[in-house]
Amino acid sequence: MRIAVVYDNRSLRGDLSPAWGFSCLVGDDLLFDTGGDGPRLLSNMKRMGFDVGKIKTVVLSHAHGDHTGGLRDLLSVNRGITIYLPRSSSSRFRERVKSRARVVEVHEPMEIAEGIYTTGEMGRGLVEQALAVITNQGLVVITGCAHPGIARMLHRAKEIGGNEIHLAIGGFHLSVARTVEDVIAEFRRLGVRKVAPCHCTGKQAMKMFAAEYRDDFIEAGVGLVLNIEP
Repeated sequence: MRIAVVYDNRSLRGDLSPAWGFSCLVGDDLLFDTGGDGPRLLSNMKRMGFDVGKIKTVVLSHAHGDHTGGLRDLLSVNRGITIYLPRSSSSRFRERVKSRARVVEVHEPMEIAEGIYTTGEMGRGLVEQALAVITNQGLVVITGCAHPGIARMLHRAKEIGGNEIHLAIGGFHLSVARTVEDVIAEFRRLGVRKVAPCHCTGKQAMKMFAAEYRDDFIEAGVGLVLNIEP
């Protein structure tokens, strides 16, 4: 199973373009979020050697522009995509996406592909879903911004996947040091083995995770490619 960050605030390679937002390719054909800008997303994927035409599924964590902004351009070059989006997304947004692609409105946890699950809608007000991928190493949990709380989303993913969490990757949406300490402690209680925070996690929080996880901290950004046993 390959996990590749194709859109993020920072880049690990000089030939890739960073910008505020997030997108992560799972395998060859599933894209989690689409970043904030279509041309940038498509350019990064091309430079990383990924074929946009192979994408069959897009999972949108939530309807913020920095996670959905690349969708229109993606659909303009690949019309055979199924979009999984939170049911509580605005009717205007849902109808706009439905006019261009097949849409599955997500509420409860569900299996999207073999061994790949959505947590279902989580949170109040700002509702979000995360992705749980089952591998031989354990669960890989991918979050967009984790507005409902990263620890809560990991709990849900672990309940669904029924396995230990090998890796948590994506935006953790943290800022206050004391809160970060509590979250890190919860990660340890949950048995999270590796972390790759990025996007909205915050610089201070990433430094704290790096200090805690040491060799199990993965520097994330556009260009990160992880190959994990399926």
